[in-house]
Amino acid sequence: MAAPAQPKKIVAPTVSQINAEFVTQLACKYWAPHIKKKSPFDIKVIEDIYEKEIVKSRFAIRKIMLLEFSQYLENYLWMNYSPEVSSKAYLMSICCMVNEKFRENVPAWETFKKKPDHFPFFFKCILKAALAETDGEFSLHEQTVLLLFLDHCFNSLEVDLIRSQVQQLISLPMWMGLQPARLELELKKTPKLRKFWNLIKKNDEKMDPEAREQAYQERRFLSQLIQKFISVLKSVPLSEPVTMDKVHYCERFIELMIDLEALLPTRRWFNTILDDSHLLVHCYLSNLVHREEDGHLFSQLLDMLKFYTGFEINDQTGNALTENEMTTIHYDRITSLQRAAFAHFPELYDFALSNVAEVDTRESLVKFFGPLSSNTLHQVASYLCLLPTLPKNEDTTFDKEFLLELLVSRHERRISQIQQLNQMPLYPTEKIIWDENIVPTEYYSGEGCLALPKLNLQFLTLHDYLLRNFNLFRLESTYEIRQDIEDSVSRMKPWQSEYGGVVFGGWARMAQPIVAFTVVEVAKPNIGENWPTRVRADVTINLNVRDHIKDEWEGLRKHDVCFLITVRPTKPYGTKFDRRRPFIEQIGLVYVRGCEIQGMLDDKGRVIEDGPEPRPNLRGESRTFRVFLDPNQYQQDMTNTIQNGAEDVYETFNIIMRRKPKENNFKAVLETIRNLMNTDCVVPDWLHDIILGYGDPSSAHYSKMPNQIATLDFNDTFLSIEHLKTSFPGHNVKVTVDDPALQIPPFRITFPVRSGKGKKRKDADGEDEDTEEAKTLIVEPHVIPNRGPYPYNQPKRNTIQFTHTQIEAIRAGMQPGLTMVVGPPGTGKTDVAVQIISNIYHNFPEQRTLIVTHSNQALNQLFEKIMALDIDERHLLRLGHGEEELETEKDFSRYGRVNYVLARRIELLEEVKRLQKSLGVPGDASYTCETAGYFFLYQVMSRWEEYISKVKNKGSTLPDVTEVSTFFPFHEYFANAPQPIFKGRSYEEDMEIAEGCFRHIKKIFTQLEEFRASELLRSGLDRSKYLLVKEAKIIAMTCTHAALKRHDLVKLGFKYDNILMEEAAQILEIETFIPLLLQNPQDGFSRLKRWIMIGDHHQLPPVIKNMAFQKYSNMEQSLFTRFVRVGVPTVDLDAQGRARASLCNLYNWRYKNLGNLPHVQLLPEFSTANAGLLYDFQLINVEDFQGVGESEPNPYFYQNLGEAEYVVALFMYMCLLGYPADKISILTTYNGQKHLIRDIINRRCGSNPLIGRPNKVTTVDRFQGQQNDYILLSLVRTRAVGHLRDVRRLVVAMSRARLGLYIFARVSLFQNCFELTPAFSQLTARPLHLHIIPTEPFPTSRKNGERPSHEVQVIKNMPQMANFVYNMYMHLIQTTHHYHQTLLQLPPAMVEEGEEVQSQETELETEEEANPAQTDLSGLTDATSSQESSASLNEITCSQIESSRTQTGARCNPEATPAASDVTAAAAGPIAVPAEAHAPQDVTPAPQETK
Repeated sequence: MAAPAQPKKIVAPTVSQINAEFVTQLACKYWAPHIKKKSPFDIKVIEDIYEKEIVKSRFAIRKIMLLEFSQYLENYLWMNYSPEVSSKAYLMSICCMVNEKFRENVPAWETFKKKPDHFPFFFKCILKAALAETDGEFSLHEQTVLLLFLDHCFNSLEVDLIRSQVQQLISLPMWMGLQPARLELELKKTPKLRKFWNLIKKNDEKMDPEAREQAYQERRFLSQLIQKFISVLKSVPLSEPVTMDKVHYCERFIELMIDLEALLPTRRWFNTILDDSHLLVHCYLSNLVHREEDGHLFSQLLDMLKFYTGFEINDQTGNALTENEMTTIHYDRITSLQRAAFAHFPELYDFALSNVAEVDTRESLVKFFGPLSSNTLHQVASYLCLLPTLPKNEDTTFDKEFLLELLVSRHERRISQIQQLNQMPLYPTEKIIWDENIVPTEYYSGEGCLALPKLNLQFLTLHDYLLRNFNLFRLESTYEIRQDIEDSVSRMKPWQSEYGGVVFGGWARMAQPIVAFTVVEVAKPNIGENWPTRVRADVTINLNVRDHIKDEWEGLRKHDVCFLITVRPTKPYGTKFDRRRPFIEQIGLVYVRGCEIQGMLDDKGRVIEDGPEPRPNLRGESRTFRVFLDPNQYQQDMTNTIQNGAEDVYETFNIIMRRKPKENNFKAVLETIRNLMNTDCVVPDWLHDIILGYGDPSSAHYSKMPNQIATLDFNDTFLSIEHLKTSFPGHNVKVTVDDPALQIPPFRITFPVRSGKGKKRKDADGEDEDTEEAKTLIVEPHVIPNRGPYPYNQPKRNTIQFTHTQIEAIRAGMQPGLTMVVGPPGTGKTDVAVQIISNIYHNFPEQRTLIVTHSNQALNQLFEKIMALDIDERHLLRLGHGEEELETEKDFSRYGRVNYVLARRIELLEEVKRLQKSLGVPGDASYTCETAGYFFLYQVMSRWEEYISKVKNKGSTLPDVTEVSTFFPFHEYFANAPQPIFKGRSYEEDMEIAEGCFRHIKKIFTQLEEFRASELLRSGLDRSKYLLVKEAKIIAMTCTHAALKRHDLVKLGFKYDNILMEEAAQILEIETFIPLLLQNPQDGFSRLKRWIMIGDHHQLPPVIKNMAFQKYSNMEQSLFTRFVRVGVPTVDLDAQGRARASLCNLYNWRYKNLGNLPHVQLLPEFSTANAGLLYDFQLINVEDFQGVGESEPNPYFYQNLGEAEYVVALFMYMCLLGYPADKISILTTYNGQKHLIRDIINRRCGSNPLIGRPNKVTTVDRFQGQQNDYILLSLVRTRAVGHLRDVRRLVVAMSRARLGLYIFARVSLFQNCFELTPAFSQLTARPLHLHIIPTEPFPTSRKNGERPSHEVQVIKNMPQMANFVYNMYMHLIQTTHHYHQTLLQLPPAMVEEGEEVQSQETELETEEEANPAQTDLSGLTDATSSQESSASLNEITCSQIESSRTQTGARCNPEATPAASDVTAAAAGPIAVPAEAHAPQDVTPAPQETK
């Protein structure tokens, strides 16, 4: 299989090239934002730029990129646009800029929204230009640009400005473009439409002629555009050369048609116009489809268009059509054709009298209609209102081929979409994996169009929604699989052996050669299917590898996906692999098939099941895995083998490859989506339209829900009555008790609930009263009943003083409906989530809540906070494999909970035994939960009832306080509680204590009754299932786990009422949707009552590795982000408590009024300055180092040595001042730079005890959701801004630091970027050279913003900083040396105390001597003599001991230190970087295998 040529990567221009460009010179003169004195507007500039820069370069992306980046659109084009200056060059320039913004994925319409007056005129000019003759003023290439612009408009219907213009093109009046007979037919079908049509006609008559003509042009625009396209399409020859402009025009046009058909608002009326134009028939008969190379993409797009034109939906109502309804429509079409044939065409009698199933295939239709003349075919078509009536005695102008295809394609039987989907193998094979048309390479530039579905704002039906997600998810995972296969197989270095077989010259951690492969079971197909129900095989491998890799292979779990690969290399032993050349032919890869692990086999050939029991220890290196193969794929392969004599794929495999578990969930997700498409997936009625993007976006908000709850118990949410009052600003709070001493939490609040649909009463008197009532909250304090006399009986309480927006989020989350909480960095999203969960748990104890997050880390943070609240831990359950990371001794996994229940049961039965003994009851009541239940009923309850009858208030007589204690039957049992139990102060207080004690006893027996099932169920698996389905009230899992296990959960009968999603903006659309459907509907309805989503769409979206899916298909858009775009109401948290206020200003412009919590101003850590640094944040300009800025050793693997060295130098400087290394993290925007910085740290200071390593060196993307006190950030790029232009990445980068942020970048590049202006204008307001205060130690008492008393030093560049740090380090060593010299003068008695420390020191040195290879003194500068360096090394060891000395009170004896040559490079100190420092070493990341 020949691999296609790699697409060219667009090389961004360098800063020097930008400055030399003609465009840049013009920008500096006319519109650059940083230029103060600009020249006046000149239309000739626009004409010149368009002709000389854009047209002359044939719309080169590089030129358009430069223009767009220079803010040409914002500061020149649109600012000065008016009808008077409008021209072709002006229109085209604006369209090019908007298209470029969409290509770069940055907001495009903001400029137009600010100045919307001339947009309608501009849009009309675009429509006129799009219909112009191609040989006239506008070339075909220019009209392709216009088509793309129009496509962007139709896909931006959420923007009011755009929608107002586009609506005129796609509303009912566009049916003017239909032929009269067809129009009549459509109006007859839907009588309601005739009324509207007559109304439209009346309104048209009232218009003045000019306005009417304008309206008619707009309505006919799309019909005319289709006709224009058909004429272009017909001009494409079959075999002669064709200009690519024509091909691109046709592809873009079909893309526009697909986008119009795939959105309900545009499709509703347009679908009939498209059908009436017979566009598909023209396309399928065109020459372009038959041109193999040029027409390949066109054909793929055409298939997509065909799918959408026949989509199963009622265009007018928007309701999805069932399989039966689709069949009925098909039968109606055929029977109407048969009736027409019977009545008017005697030559078709045979056809008219046949049954439908006999005549609705393509072959039979061609057989009946093929012999007819063109005129007869035209008459049949016109009788069906498909073509205009043929005048008498005239011949048709249409080809016979066209007429025949028109009738056949309209009436042939359609293939069921679901059936096709069910027969599709879920694992990709080698044919799909390396097909560039299906899975584009990572170098997708965003220029061309692709035959891929798009995820926009709206979807036609749930089926359409799932199908688009299914296709994209499948292709994205295929792309990742391709990368993994190429990486692992090329590491194994398969070569051809001398005897023609395969020999492996390398090894891979993730792949192993197969020793034996056998298919062990092919089960019979189900009825009505032709593929086996399951196919199982055994794969044997030899694990002669390191122990930790062996453990990874043996740790393969059930359902993990592996790939079976056949390679037949043709290259001889020792041939080098070239990663730039096509992979398949070099490796000789022949087949790839997927499989799913069932389990590893034990010595007896049985599958080892996952469970709490320890796994058996197997002898030897040989391991066999039982795997499931894909039954559909197996059936296809076997059919091919039998029918075509092809070889049996399953006898050829020689490599098995596994993947990282976190990236390997694709098969289960695809299976889940497919299962959802096969079931009537029931989404709650209140969510259905919102998920598809239609209707009122606020309809699921609690204020509009019919089942809104009036009174809610806020439990421990409020800390005091004052806290409650400040939490509801603008509300009148009425407390039911007047005594301030009783106004203490917990509180129940009754909210005013509007009856009906919330419409206010009309009468004037009632209005004020209504508003007043709507603002009044009735607050009722209540006392939590006493739970028992032991300290642990006291409920845990919330200690956080929530802000009023956090309270609104908590209130919304407790009410039924959809709650969306936008949580900017540091605003307490997790605390809000936990409080909502706790409140739901206490308000609705019978309901179950499902918690879903994106990462295990977030789930664990959430769980740790839940455990701190008043929630019984027996109701908590954590599913998935992340519970191992929970920082707690308790195990919340399924088996952990089973063990907890069993252990708790024994504890409680012991308590029953103690109670039985204290009451003097004979027998063995604590034998089982059942016997304990009888004991409670007959012994405990009887005593309690007798006691109550004695002490209860008997009418007239006053109750006696002493009686409460005297008659209490359980004194002996509670003897181990804090005494005295009864205070004797009042009858009420003591009675409450007595009831509390009884509640404590009763709870023991309630729990035992719940645990009774674990006595009856014997296996751990059954017990864990029971826990999941019955016992747990709060169940937590990651979205991945939900997708993986949906089938199992539904089968078990899993039920839940509420979903809370954390990190919702980081979860893929489909992975957010699946958790809604983890249960079977009850009586056809979903029992879901609440859906709470908490996230931040201003931070980074889900990770999509393939640029084509990310940019073109918008796959990175999360459901959360889509809901925000559609206009679903959100609660925006508005007070952050993480960072200094000055640091918060760098990103708070992105949010709605984000402020600071009071402690950010008050706490000393926020008000104190950063020691040794003049500013709390600074942007430091880094120029080229040794003539090099950014470098790119591999594609997209960007590095910048100057910045890397500078960042590490600042880190070392901070550590030498006394900053703890773990409070500093180093971030960068590219993986290449991350590896370079890690490498430099390893060489400079990694193992140096004086400095150490930073907390983390990682990328901004990986650090999302984490924070640290001090962040050093390297932006790397010096040629183009790169992906930091995505404002979401900027927000994440700016919001990770709490106290200090230091950014290293090429300032001239980033300050010009329009999207980054709000942050960079603040950063560039401070000096661009690093200002340090070397004599100020850490920590300092200086306040932030104060002038320092110490001298400030300005660092001009990186070599200066590196040398400064080196000298500072050497000075530190020298002072330590002098200190130890003075110690030598001390009396001997003092020295003896140091023996313990000396022994530590000697131990340290022997360790170091064992590692002499690490010694590296090469970096010390020539200025330092060898003697001095030897002394310095000697002293560092003393300094190590000095730190021990301060702890033990001992003294250091330098004479005990070994020779300098034995000391590790850890002590060698930082290597100075003089002006002629070393060239950058190759720091391409080491392969995974290298240890």
